[in-house]
Amino acid sequence: MPRPFRFGVNLLNPGSAAEWRAKCRRAEELGYDVLLVPDHLGWVAPFPALVAAAQATERPRVGTFVLNAGFHRPALLAREAATTDALTDGRLELGLGTGYVREEHESAGLPFGSPAERVDHLRRTVEELERLLGSPDHRPAPAQRPRIPLLIGANGDRMLRLTARHADIAAFTGARPAAGNPTGLAPLTADELAERVARYREYAADRAEPAELNLLIQTLAVTDDPAAALGPLLERQPQLTLDQALTLPIVLVGTLDGIVARVRAQRERFGFSYLTVLEPDMETFAPVMAALREA
Repeated sequence: MPRPFRFGVNLLNPGSAAEWRAKCRRAEELGYDVLLVPDHLGWVAPFPALVAAAQATERPRVGTFVLNAGFHRPALLAREAATTDALTDGRLELGLGTGYVREEHESAGLPFGSPAERVDHLRRTVEELERLLGSPDHRPAPAQRPRIPLLIGANGDRMLRLTARHADIAAFTGARPAAGNPTGLAPLTADELAERVARYREYAADRAEPAELNLLIQTLAVTDDPAAALGPLLERQPQLTLDQALTLPIVLVGTLDGIVARVRAQRERFGFSYLTVLEPDMETFAPVMAALREA
């Protein structure tokens, strides 16, 4: 049987306390299962934002999507995560990644390093978090046992190995670095993403419990005019045609019935049962969630 769907929304925009609470309550009303925050300078600080989100709501879990491991040291991060898990009554899901924005590291006075160095730091962070938070003597103590669920965002082989070994949730980025591209990232085609998922499954073949697979939807529109909706994406990704853009796994553009069918087909092909959308798409995605849950 396929894993049931879960849906998260990545909340990007800071605001007043009242605005933040109202936004979180609205996400709960719409049916989102997880309220998420990213980890970028100039945006909300992840852990206090998640505590506030949990205080404003009753049902959704809360999570980081994803923490930039280069901003954090393991012992301090363990303290933050355990405290947040306790203050949210065990609703935390801890998402980690390597970080990819050099300018943010420089602004923070932190080394950026090579891709290999960033993966090494993330691996050390994950291993130390498991040691610290897995100890019954760690103070403060997290609410969840045996562990706070761990999500790792990955695409390259070393990251997929790390994810296969440690993560409860494997989050696929659906894009790869592309130096010549205006955005610095190029979306993966369906076949390219299928190869990445297959590689992950190869690395995870000996797991006792399969991980939940997550995909971040970057472009979403319920519309009868996909060409208009995809105009901004095609400007950022000039190598794509309209037909190619419509087949990208991180793009859900079309009629409501068409998008619902696409989501089901992607779960069948790739195993993606946990989908994340960005805050600007929170309202747009709500009818899709409702239709998927009714089936």
